[in-house]
Amino acid sequence: MSRVARIPVSLSKGVEAQVASGHIVVKGPLGTLKQPLDPRVRVDVAGGKVSFEALDATREANAMSGTLRSLVAGMVEGVSRGFEKRLTLVGVGYRAQAQGDRITLSVGYSHPVEHKMPAGVKVETPSQTEILVKGADRQKVGQIAAELRAFRPPEPYKGKGVRYSNETVILKETKKK
Repeated sequence: MSRVARIPVSLSKGVEAQVASGHIVVKGPLGTLKQPLDPRVRVDVAGGKVSFEALDATREANAMSGTLRSLVAGMVEGVSRGFEKRLTLVGVGYRAQAQGDRITLSVGYSHPVEHKMPAGVKVETPSQTEILVKGADRQKVGQIAAELRAFRPPEPYKGKGVRYSNETVILKETKKK
């Protein structure tokens, strides 16, 4: 059995999980998340804990039991506390402005770049050069942050662009005469 899957996932206060029709559904104060189950893994919800067990001794079943355990642990954390990614805009005239479910970026193009947020993901701009992406689904939050960063990734000579707040950009040395 996977070492990861041996540890059951504890459901925090206000979070409930149920297994139905090949899916596990986790409900909490920040929303509801759903994950399809693998037929090689048995999932049991009892006593405020979710446990996982591989049904056969194959390597794939063992791996999937650990994977599902990690995904469900992330779902429980997401519906109870949520996830967030912070981005920073570096460059003269680079700005961001959030309006409802849209964000408008001015990142050096001749036109402003607009991006629509999917359901379950919120975006805030605490300042003109900061973007905060929040949501219950870790994968969606990370994907949206990556899409916003892809509009203008940091360039290697001056470091201008959209970067994660904890990202370190290694600058190249300029050409010498």
